[in-house]
Amino acid sequence: MGGLFGCVSKEDCLSDLFYGTDYHSHLGTKRGGLAVKNATDFSKSIHNIERDYFRSKFEPDLPKLHGNKGIGIISDHDPQPLIIGSHLGTFAIVTVCKINNIEDLTSKALQNKIHFSEMSGGETSPSELVAMLICDKGSYEEGIQNAQQMIKGSCSILLLTDDGIYAARDKLGRTPIVVGKKPGALAASSESCAFPNLNYEIEKYLGPGEIVRLTPDGCEQRKKPDDKMQICAFLWVYYGYPASSYEGLNVESVRNRCGRALAKNDDVDIDLVAGIPDSGIGHAIGYASERKIPYVRPFVKYTPTWPRSFMPQDQNMRDLVAKMKLVPVGDLIADKRILFCEDSIVRGTQLKDTIQILYDYGAKEIHMRPACPTLIYPCDFLNFSTSRSTTDLAGRCAIQQLEGRDDKFLDAYAKAGSDKNKAMIDKIRERLKLTTLKYQRLEDLVEAIGLPKDKLCTHCWDGSSYF
Repeated sequence: MGGLFGCVSKEDCLSDLFYGTDYHSHLGTKRGGLAVKNATDFSKSIHNIERDYFRSKFEPDLPKLHGNKGIGIISDHDPQPLIIGSHLGTFAIVTVCKINNIEDLTSKALQNKIHFSEMSGGETSPSELVAMLICDKGSYEEGIQNAQQMIKGSCSILLLTDDGIYAARDKLGRTPIVVGKKPGALAASSESCAFPNLNYEIEKYLGPGEIVRLTPDGCEQRKKPDDKMQICAFLWVYYGYPASSYEGLNVESVRNRCGRALAKNDDVDIDLVAGIPDSGIGHAIGYASERKIPYVRPFVKYTPTWPRSFMPQDQNMRDLVAKMKLVPVGDLIADKRILFCEDSIVRGTQLKDTIQILYDYGAKEIHMRPACPTLIYPCDFLNFSTSRSTTDLAGRCAIQQLEGRDDKFLDAYAKAGSDKNKAMIDKIRERLKLTTLKYQRLEDLVEAIGLPKDKLCTHCWDGSSYF
């Protein structure tokens, strides 16, 4: 996925930019970048952060960067920010995007004798493509709208310009942008958790397709929000940080409600409730509270020397890091019937190893309650479970076993309580060696979030979406 942060100030903004961007480290592990604008020029710094942390990579660069406005990014994809010279003026750009028609847009650009300079592995830089589409029009506002209309997928943008920062949320609001304010400064961020410790207060949540320009004097709306919204529901389930809010709805509160919903539909006999750290913890607390069963930590997370494991590109490294970070607490496992809440089961590879460790430490029973329905459809919008075969998804793997192919009767398999849905879940349960496995119903997840279903993207669970 990725997370962006930008700020403008009457004073030097570098400290806020550095720490504000760092608060997005849970959203990516591949690359980070900063760009600032001062009275004379633009400066930028980009680093690979696959084997290190954002702060340790960028701290040595801070003396070389200064200015009263800047933008930053942490992502798993193309190096950003880019600095672009154009008829609109010089600007820096960062994007959180998934461009499904990037090859078609690139081909059309090349036919028009437009060249690309930021090529990585022979592929067009999505951010440079977005910049090209912006520069095709006569103003930043028109250009941003042009880019978002041309792109199939999703795209949220920050532009650092001579006259401020333009913040533009994806046209269907699949990814969030929130504006914060404090005396003499404003900021735009993917995550509102970046604000409290930097003394910003939430000013507004941008609507789908909304464009604003930030200056030290205020936030000026340059395009009104559109009516249709499809914000990713998985933000509350997994991606989002517990202290963040989207559309005014706090992540941890939603996870607590998800856990309570799971508990209300459950009567299994267990001794204790636990959460797979970290994102499963909020769900587990809600479950334990509802059923009045002790919440414990049979696993603790060890992070001082292990890098983040959100989405390293190498599967073996991802599995190793995830395993090494979870340390079992044997006294809380032996002879216990344990129910775990988890945000989701994507592939189940890491979870299978975790379950085996619990059995090795003497667990009597292991029950699993994912906070969302079975993932069946790869994401088309947020670079989540997109570069892998569909049969890597636990649900599709089970369908393959049942049907001989993984693309039959998907609607029936996605319908909670149907015979095919039950058969798929039982296949997953058998593979993971769980005592019981019961998924959240989609209607309960939607209710826990608190938005109407037609304002949420639930594509990965039920295949519904519109562009």
